[in-house]
This record gives sequence, C-alpha cells and structure tokens, in this order.
Amino acid sequence: MTTKTSNETVVLVAGRCWDGLARRPSGHTEVVVRGGCVAEVGDRVDRKAGRVVDLGGRMLLPGFIDCHVHTTMDPSALLTAFAADAATVIALRALPVLRDLLDRGFTTVRDLATFTGEPITIHLRDALERGLITGPRMLVAPHLISARGGHGDLSALLASDYGREIGVLADGPAEVTRAVRAEIRAGADWIKFGATGGFGSPTDDPGQATYTQSEMDALVATAADLGVPCTPHAYGDEGVARAVRAGVRCVEHGNLASAETLSLMRQRGVFLVPTQFMVLDALDHLDDESYWQGKDPAERAKFHRYADQLRDSARNVAAGDVRVAFGTDAGMFPHRLNGKEFPAMVESGISPLRALRAATSTAADLLRLPGLGRIRPGATADLIALPGDPFDDIASTDSVDFVMHHGTIHRWITS
Repeated sequence: MTTKTSNETVVLVAGRCWDGLARRPSGHTEVVVRGGCVAEVGDRVDRKAGRVVDLGGRMLLPGFIDCHVHTTMDPSALLTAFAADAATVIALRALPVLRDLLDRGFTTVRDLATFTGEPITIHLRDALERGLITGPRMLVAPHLISARGGHGDLSALLASDYGREIGVLADGPAEVTRAVRAEIRAGADWIKFGATGGFGSPTDDPGQATYTQSEMDALVATAADLGVPCTPHAYGDEGVARAVRAGVRCVEHGNLASAETLSLMRQRGVFLVPTQFMVLDALDHLDDESYWQGKDPAERAKFHRYADQLRDSARNVAAGDVRVAFGTDAGMFPHRLNGKEFPAMVESGISPLRALRAATSTAADLLRLPGLGRIRPGATADLIALPGDPFDDIASTDSVDFVMHHGTIHRWITS
C-alpha cells in the first residue's frame, strides 16, 4: 500500500512552535519538510532549500490524533440507518466526514467500530492509504465484539425487523476467540470489545461487566498471539479492572473507574481514552428537556443515576497520572464537534499541556506510531497551525487554518 506523499521541499516559517512534548511553545521556528518528513527544525534554516510558506505569527503544532471516532455512524440515525442502507451508501456518507476531520487538523484517527456487517472502515482505511480519497490516516477496529445482551448487541431493538441477530456477538472463550480471529482476518489494526454496558444502549447498564475474566483473558490473548492490540468499551469499575488484568493496551471511556483502578492502569502501562466531552455535555444538560428530546429516556436516567460517580472519576483522572490519550466518540454526536474534547478535558481539571500531549505525542505512543505526534527531524510531516495560543485558550484548537499531511499542504487559509 502507498500513501499520498509530496516530493516537494517546503520551508515552513512560524512565529511560534510547539513540538508535541515541551512544557511551553517556543518562539520563531523554521521547519524544512522533504519527502513527506521533517528534515530540519531550528531558529533559522536554509530557506533556499525549498518553497517558503510563511505562517506569520501562527503556532505550528503536530497534527492532532483522535483515538476514538466512528466515521461511518450518523448520530441522527444510530440504530437504524446501518441496517437500511447499503454498505456503499454508508461508505460514501463517510467521505465528507473524513475530509472535514482533516480540514480541522486531525491528521490521524482510530475508528473503533461500525455497526455494519461489512468491514467498511477497512476499505476506507485502505483507500486513504492509496490516496484514492481524502482524509486522515486511519487505524481500524472493524466491529465491537459483544456478549449477547451486552453493549453492541442490537438484537433486542432490531432483530424483529430483520429476523437475525444484530452485531458481532460472542459468548464464552471459544466464541470470542473465533470472533477475534475473524476480525483480524478481515484486516483489523485493533480489536474492540464490550467490557461493560453503556449509556446509549437501552438493554444494558454502564456499571455492569458483560464479559467474565476468563472471556476477556481469552479474547486479549488471542489478539496478542496475532500481534494486534485490544481496547474495551468500558465504563464500570469492575469491567475496566478485568480488562486491565486481561492485558488490554488502553481503555475507552473508563468514566466510572475508581482511583484504585486508575492507579492499576498506570502501573501496568494501560492508556485511558476518556471521551470527556460526551459525558460532561450530558451532565451539563441533565435538566434541559430540549437536549434529551428524541433520545431514549433510559439514557438520561442512567446519567442521573451515575452523575456523582462520573464527576468523581473525572476528578480522579485529572489528579492522577494515568496516561491519557485524546478520543471523542464522534459519530455518537456530530463529527464536527470532536474538537470540543479539548475544552472538556481542561474543564475536568486536565491541564492544557496534558490535553495537547494527549492529542499528539501521547496518542502516537498509544498507537505505536513514533513518527507521529512530534515535530523533530525524521518525523512524518503531519503539521498544523493556528492563530491562537491553546496553552492560554484551549478552545483555540478549533481554529486550525493550516494543515499539512504527509508533507502535502492540504489546507491553507491565508486571509
């Protein structure tokens, strides 16, 4: 497979720069980009080396990484559109989503499951790598492996209409082993599974663990034997702890995890992708009738029931030292709002530096992509620029107006 990489040498000149690691941004910085990679970084470089792009007073940063998106999901029809529409239609609807993500500075995303039987996101990933469509680099978990009756089993809602089970469903070690192998055979970069129930799924509860320890152990061990990392959808403390003991690479959500479990994650090197915006937005609107219009009343009831625990866990994440990677669950809400995760993280007590690292160097570490998330010689030239200072105003992350992907300038608004 190939990637769309520019052979042109470009010299970027920026008034400020943050390299993905430093505690504060630096001043005037010049970066030479050659062959899709960063070749040189310094206060001054040889501007005759290539075409000069003067970014003025903007801050240059590594491209953002969203570690939890659903590019094929439409939040206005989450449960029914996938069954009614052909895979091709769903894939076509994802194209503007992918372009918009890249436009706004997200140069890499990890797509964590589609509801369709066809592994659509695998095909989208491969088309992006071949330069056939426009969007961020993608890593993919094709489906959510779920216990029957757990998060990811939509049969209770839709089976009567379609006469079959809905979801990638597996119970017991033997079934989960087969499901993992089928996902990897299809081309999975990651395996995702449901360790607990959820808020948006009406037949389960976010506090309940839906796989036993032996089932999770078998699932993660099978993937590990084939060199593929695992991550669980997990809210409740027991489900998170079981997944950590099973050896997962990271945990999605984890918004009901105790301080003790978060400490265990840190000890074992397990990352957390906390998807704070989705949770805090619901908590902020618990008494807003218009916000919940058209949504399942059970979802609102769950947020009411767990509100105090959700807030406590968010404070524990902010106060602790678990490695936090940026992820949003976009697709469960409009994709264009995924940048709201930055201010949500800071609102929960996470520092702007930690939030920015979460979307750059820490995310790259989670995904085992050392060429991303940093501005340094040899790194992939996924670079963005914005006029504000996210260290002083984290919301300025939503004003990206320059995007370079694989060394190619994708977007540059000069006015």
